[in-house]
Amino acid sequence: MVTKRNIRRDRAEETLTAYAMILPDALGLLIFVFAPIIYAFYVSLHKWNGLKEMKFIGVSNYIKMFSDEHFWLSIWITIKYALIYVPSIFCFALLFALLVHSIKGKMQQFYRIIYFIPYAISTVVAALIWTFMYDPMRGYLNAALKFAGIESQNFLASTTQALPSVAVVGIWLVLGYNMVLFLAALKDIPQSYFEAADIDGANSLQKFFSITLPLLKETSLFVVIVTTIGSFQAFDQIKVMTNGGPALATNVTVFYIFRQAFEISKLGYSSAIAFILFIIIMVLTLIQLKAFSKAEID
Repeated sequence: MVTKRNIRRDRAEETLTAYAMILPDALGLLIFVFAPIIYAFYVSLHKWNGLKEMKFIGVSNYIKMFSDEHFWLSIWITIKYALIYVPSIFCFALLFALLVHSIKGKMQQFYRIIYFIPYAISTVVAALIWTFMYDPMRGYLNAALKFAGIESQNFLASTTQALPSVAVVGIWLVLGYNMVLFLAALKDIPQSYFEAADIDGANSLQKFFSITLPLLKETSLFVVIVTTIGSFQAFDQIKVMTNGGPALATNVTVFYIFRQAFEISKLGYSSAIAFILFIIIMVLTLIQLKAFSKAEID
């Protein structure tokens, strides 16, 4: 006989099981995300080179940071990188997802795998491969341009081309992953919506903007937020390909933090920059969440 006591006990067991399954992820976030953030803020209030004892200096590192021209330059370069990186991934991932989704049969799986393969490649390995391809003298890209009758480009050696060239590598690496996200969301859209639109005489563009895009809103939000965070954390390919050059043209904020911490040994100052970068990323994420939720209400 089912009693209220048995129901309460079953609910308690379900709740306990749910919390037990969440606990490992919660502990991981606490240990590997929130604890380092709190410790970085603590270190940012000190003068420390990693060897000597910490010396408390209050908010001096933050005051110094806001008058540091190189810091503001790194923020501007990071923003430019994000403006190339985020829209490109969103548009091309959605475009490729639509193209692959239109392919029927086993060929769809083949193209899905082909596009996803770069995501499995190490960033450092990809950066080394693309560095060789970008080589002004022996690179394949300039060889292809020369064959097409186009003048050779400096790519990574150019102050104007270096940042877009590095961004291309980052886009190439994660494009397939984001394409798969959009592809999975496209498969969840009921076909009956499109059949009803066909009856009403809607063309392809009208179906895309009236049905497909609105129903991809949650996936779009996830892609935009994750790629924005990724753009502000770009480091590996920049370290390998340009080392922040030429003439600081690719000196993004994370690379500037690396230099301050491990080349100049200003761990307190670099921690202050890292904490401010965390605040910037958090604010951007909240703005994006607010913008998408407002658009959904409208």
